[in-house]
Amino acid sequence: MASIHIYTDGSALGNPGPGGYGIIIEWVGKNYIKEFSRGFKYTTNNRMELLAVIEALEMLKQQPMDVLVFSDSKYVIEAVDKKWVFGWVKKQFKGKKNPDLWKRFLAIYTQHNVRFQWVKGHNDHPQNERCDHLAVEAAKNMAIEHDHYYEQSVQKK
Repeated sequence: MASIHIYTDGSALGNPGPGGYGIIIEWVGKNYIKEFSRGFKYTTNNRMELLAVIEALEMLKQQPMDVLVFSDSKYVIEAVDKKWVFGWVKKQFKGKKNPDLWKRFLAIYTQHNVRFQWVKGHNDHPQNERCDHLAVEAAKNMAIEHDHYYEQSVQKK
């Protein structure tokens, strides 16, 4: 089974506010490293953290793959590692934030062998620092897309 390392970070300037994510995908044992980023007009940091993981997993063309995701988001990592998200499914995400993204995550998560490794943010971890830079720049300069689900949920309140 092919082995992939994924590094992710999300950012929101104002939280909520303009947001973005940064991704680095490394194919272990091969000379393959790709970077991706995307910005949104109005969103939250947690949505960008989770969306980065989702988008990275969705980019993987082969299934299944052995994937190690490095993230500084305890929101994402603990929801999966502590199996909270699976309980949320049973309760149909009642009272939980970001059900649209969690459902999307679970659809791709089950296609691979995914593990998570927490890294402390802003602690000189090279890939995490690069993902942070990509996410912030996307929020500042590429925040042209709409996070429709979030924007609609805010308007309903």
